[in-house]
Amino acid sequence: MTATLVPGADVRPSPVPLLRGYRFELVKLVSQWRMRLLVAACWIAPALFVAVVSRQSTLPVDTLFGRWMHATGWAGPLVVLGFAGTWALPLLTSVVAGDVFAAEDRLGTWRHLLVAVRSPRRVFAAKALAALTVILLLVTGLACSSAAGGVAAVGDRPLVGLDGHLLSPADAAGRVLLAWLCVLAPTLALAAIGLLGSVTLGRSPTGLLLPALFALTMQLAQMLPLPVAVRLALPGYAFIAWNGLFTSPAQLEPLLIGIAVSLVWAVVATALACLLFVRRDFTDAAYDGSGRRALTAGVLPPAGLVAVTVVVVATTTTVTGSGIEQDKVQRSLATEFAHLYRLQTGQLHRPDVTEAQLRTAATCDKGSVRVAAEGPGNDWRCVVSWRLPGVEATGSAVYQLDITADGRFVADGDGPKEVNGYFLLRTPTGDALNPLWQFDGSVDLLSTPKG
Repeated sequence: MTATLVPGADVRPSPVPLLRGYRFELVKLVSQWRMRLLVAACWIAPALFVAVVSRQSTLPVDTLFGRWMHATGWAGPLVVLGFAGTWALPLLTSVVAGDVFAAEDRLGTWRHLLVAVRSPRRVFAAKALAALTVILLLVTGLACSSAAGGVAAVGDRPLVGLDGHLLSPADAAGRVLLAWLCVLAPTLALAAIGLLGSVTLGRSPTGLLLPALFALTMQLAQMLPLPVAVRLALPGYAFIAWNGLFTSPAQLEPLLIGIAVSLVWAVVATALACLLFVRRDFTDAAYDGSGRRALTAGVLPPAGLVAVTVVVVATTTTVTGSGIEQDKVQRSLATEFAHLYRLQTGQLHRPDVTEAQLRTAATCDKGSVRVAAEGPGNDWRCVVSWRLPGVEATGSAVYQLDITADGRFVADGDGPKEVNGYFLLRTPTGDALNPLWQFDGSVDLLSTPKG
């Protein structure tokens, strides 16, 4: 049976369906040896790292939840999450999203691909979805592998939160999963920036490094004493705002703002990349990026987006300055000390007391009375006091606090030695980590000073 051509009929071939293009691009990505190596590393290395470190005598106490890796298997995935947000995820997005378009420029295969697919928009969508799938596979591997390694090496045990309260194993597992889900938003923002750099800069290696350089710039900015509105309006804040999930009540407002800002960046950067891609002249085989387009579409819109998000966050929040104030620090420290004191009481098999019975209070100053007690710094000095039922004397303990610009603090015990002077406790069942010796905490930057 032969086909009959109707005069005047449109015989142009239709574009390849998006699903077929997506499968083709996904196969191209996973067939590369470096992608297979990355996938294997993300699914194996975190489990080995957590299992080995959890068995060591020296723990990464300078990392959030690192000091609890001996106590529970749910601390390991949080340590890996902190490292991933700082280094691993920016580098992974650079390798995947930052090279997905530039690889075609290096190989000179654009014309063949466009002739086969017959739709620049579908080519862009297929490549973006394939890169997103690989990135999600890598993030899932990091989360699942680190959790499996921690639980297998240490066990499914309760986790101490950032305000000292004890999370049950089921609650800890749920919050660990939620924390990993929350960092998907800033990861998508970095991936979109990688797509934009790959489209704009062509085969230039700068496009490959753009997500990592952008993430490093944002990390350096977060270390500066910026106002709260500016800090929350920067993309990538959700990489550190997940800490608020491990307090009671959870510090959700900064986290939700960070996620919303990251998603806006992901949408805007992806839209810019798509616009530049469909308008590109693919007949120029020597195309190596456009400096003018890189400025007008790759720099100016993101700069304007930062300004808009800063204004929106500043007008929707009531907190000004750094958000780290004396009343907040005192309230956070007193609350956490009360929870940890009860934990220490249980370790020593002493009669249990409640936080209300302890009536814990903290008095903090920064350096001296001449210095305003606000803002980050390592010169905070606090005295915590409490009362035991039936005891007239008031107990007190001294702490030196190092508070970073994002509100996280490390409280280092400075006596008395019976309370926080030693890092180990002699308990009836053997030596155990003293929870009051040194601990991590968090100040809610958006809370009111007296609430």
